[in-house]
Amino acid sequence: MAMYSIRDLAGHVGEEVDVRGWMTHFRSSGKIHFMILRDGTGSVQAVIKPANLASQPVGFDTFEQLEQESAMAIRGLVRADQRAPSGVELDVTGMERLSPAPGYPIQPKEHGVDFLMEHRHLWVRSSRQAAILRVRARIIHAIRNFLDDHGFVVADPPILTPAAAEGTTTLFGIDYFGEPAFLSQSGQLYMEALAMALGRVYSFGPTFRAEKSKTRRHLTEFWMVEPEMAFCDFEENLVWQENLLSHIVQDVLAHNRADLIQLERNLQVLEQVVAPFPRITYDDALDRLKSVDMPLEWGEDLGAPHETALAAMFDKPVFLTHFPKGFKAFYMQPDPNRPDVVLAADLLAPEGYGEIIGGSQRIHDLDLLLKRLEENNMDPQDYSWYVDLRRYGTVPHSGFGLGLERVVAWICGLEHVRETIPFARTLNRVWP
Repeated sequence: MAMYSIRDLAGHVGEEVDVRGWMTHFRSSGKIHFMILRDGTGSVQAVIKPANLASQPVGFDTFEQLEQESAMAIRGLVRADQRAPSGVELDVTGMERLSPAPGYPIQPKEHGVDFLMEHRHLWVRSSRQAAILRVRARIIHAIRNFLDDHGFVVADPPILTPAAAEGTTTLFGIDYFGEPAFLSQSGQLYMEALAMALGRVYSFGPTFRAEKSKTRRHLTEFWMVEPEMAFCDFEENLVWQENLLSHIVQDVLAHNRADLIQLERNLQVLEQVVAPFPRITYDDALDRLKSVDMPLEWGEDLGAPHETALAAMFDKPVFLTHFPKGFKAFYMQPDPNRPDVVLAADLLAPEGYGEIIGGSQRIHDLDLLLKRLEENNMDPQDYSWYVDLRRYGTVPHSGFGLGLERVVAWICGLEHVRETIPFARTLNRVWP
C-alpha cells in the first residue's frame, strides 16, 4: 500500500492510501467519527465508520482515548469533497495510534503569549504557526533563487569576529581563548572583501544585536541576507533591492496564497508590491513629517512612529535616502555633491513594519575611510584588514542587508516578529 503526503492526496481520488500524521481534532456524530489529521504538508478530514474498518483499531480500546496530537497511521479511500480545504476526504478502512499524547498542554482555547512562548516547541505545530514557517521557507527559497540566478555567489562570513560592524553598543562579547571576540552583528565587512574576489556575493545567516529593546520589530538573534557588489554605485544598489523584494512578494503570492489566506492577510496590499518603488530624501521626509505634526530637527534619526507615518503616505515600500552622516555607519560613502549626507537608503515597508532593508554605497577611498574611522573614535588598527581593501585595487562598491524576520512579519501581516522564527531570542527569552 502506497503512503502519501496529505498535500498529494487530491491526485489519488478513488485510491486506497496510507497516511501518517498527528490528530488535531476529533468529534463524533452518532456512529460516525471525524478526525482531522495533519502531517506538516497539510490537513485532511478522516471519516471513520467503525463498521467499515477492515480490522480492529490498534493502540487504543475506545475512540474516547484518542488525545489531541496523538500520532496516527490511517488507511483510507480518497474521496473528492469540494467543501474540504484540501478538496478531498478519507473514508477510513484501517487505523493505528502510533503514540499517545496525554494532557497535551495547548488546547483549542485562548492562551497568553508567555504561555505559548514557554511552549514554543509545541506551539509551532499549530496551523497558524506552520503557515508562517512555510511562508518563511518560501521567502528564503525566493531570495536564494533570485540572487543565484543573477550571478551572485553565496559566501559565508565568520560568526565570531574581532570588531564591530554596526557600533560597539550592541555587541555580544565572548572570551575567545583569552582574547576578546564578538558574535557577528553583520557579515558586511567580510562580504566587501569577498566582492573584490568574486564580483557579486551574498551571505545568508544569523546575526546578533545586544539591543535592550522590547519592540515588536526586534530580536537579539535574527537572520540577514547581505548582498555586496563590486563596481556598483548607489542608484544601481537601489534597483537590486527593489527587484529582489518584488520577486520575493510575487513568489510567495504564487506559491503560498493558501497560507496567506489562512493568516487572513490582505492580499491586495501585497499584489501592489512591484518595482519600481518611490523614493524620498531625508530632507523630504522632514517636510512630510512636519506636515503631519511630527517635526524633527535636521540631524535627528527617525524612530518607529516617524517611519510608520512616512510609509503610510505610499501604497508600496518606499526608499528613504541621503541621511545625515552623523548617525550613520563609518563606512558609508558621503554624497560628492553634499558631503554632510551619505549615499544610504532604508527601505520602509507599508502598514507600520518599518525598515526591512538597509543599504549604502561604501567608502572606497583610503584617506576618506581613515578619516571616518578617526571621526568615530575607532582604532584603524582594529580594522587593518578592512582598510587593506582600499589599498589594493579599490573600486566603488555597494551592498545591503535584508532582515528576514521583518520581511516575514510584513508579508504575513504579523503583530510581532517573535512568530517569524522557529525559536525567538528576545531581551527576556533564551528558552526553549
